[in-house]
Amino acid sequence: MRVVTSGSAYLDIDAYACCIAYAELLNQQGIAARAVSSAPLNTSISNSVLGWDARLDDYRPVAGDEYVLMDVSDPDHFDPFVQLANVREVIDHHPGFEHYWAQRLGTAADIQPIGAAATLVFLRWEAAEALTHISPHSAALLATAILDNTLNFTGQMTTPQDTRAYDVLARRANLSAEWPQCYFGECQAAIEADLTGALSADMKRMTATPNLPQRIAQMTVWDAGELIHQHHAAIDQWLAAQGEDWLLNAISLRECKSYWLAGSSLSRHKLSRLVDVEWQGSLAVLPHGMQRKELLKLALAAPVEPVNAPDKAACC
Repeated sequence: MRVVTSGSAYLDIDAYACCIAYAELLNQQGIAARAVSSAPLNTSISNSVLGWDARLDDYRPVAGDEYVLMDVSDPDHFDPFVQLANVREVIDHHPGFEHYWAQRLGTAADIQPIGAAATLVFLRWEAAEALTHISPHSAALLATAILDNTLNFTGQMTTPQDTRAYDVLARRANLSAEWPQCYFGECQAAIEADLTGALSADMKRMTATPNLPQRIAQMTVWDAGELIHQHHAAIDQWLAAQGEDWLLNAISLRECKSYWLAGSSLSRHKLSRLVDVEWQGSLAVLPHGMQRKELLKLALAAPVEPVNAPDKAACC
């Protein structure tokens, strides 16, 4: 059995869509596959999405299963049931582990700088000449994942392949022109209804990347400025309880900006070394949306500063 799965901390719309749609493709090709995850779903998988005729499989991995990893390539973040020796494919768009997987899997490791992992799955369907057989729910899932991961096509990592993939998939799924605003508005309502749950469900530990705050929470909403204005104190209190070195990246699609809340002068110093940004207390507003994976790419390319470096951001 090929178990198509993703990360351990949470399952977002990109990973969720990729698992379900790629398992469907493998089954159509005669390879027995199941979409499986033990991770909690985050708020990017909205109520409307959950209402579609698509779901993860009720399957418990057993000895001898092979694994396909979607939207994740860091071995420290795999779903706990994954056996590293039995990983057969990796499909991802996060930087950092390209060389590691190329050595282990060769061309079976497909890690590309692209807006959404869902676009890579779309390209697999297209290469197999199977798009006429994709189910409406898999097409809708992949299209929505592309919307989310490209920040409604405003993200800096968006490529023409992402745009083309969305156009094809949205037509096959009969998604309306109003779907993007409807979807992102629904995600924001879910986040505001359970703010601490949303923060917990989309927070990544970055302890292996010293150039970044140790914890980065991210949310993509329609109006991040209003959300932070209403909930600044609650966000700060919850994240401060997780440790002093943290960042919230709240991406505002209405304005095409990122709102950053940083937990300490240490966090702000790390970020100011990577991005030219002006802090007003603990808050900074970037003139464009920046995703966590883009920030990770900048951090990996930057030299590591000594731990005892002076805190230049204290005056910011």
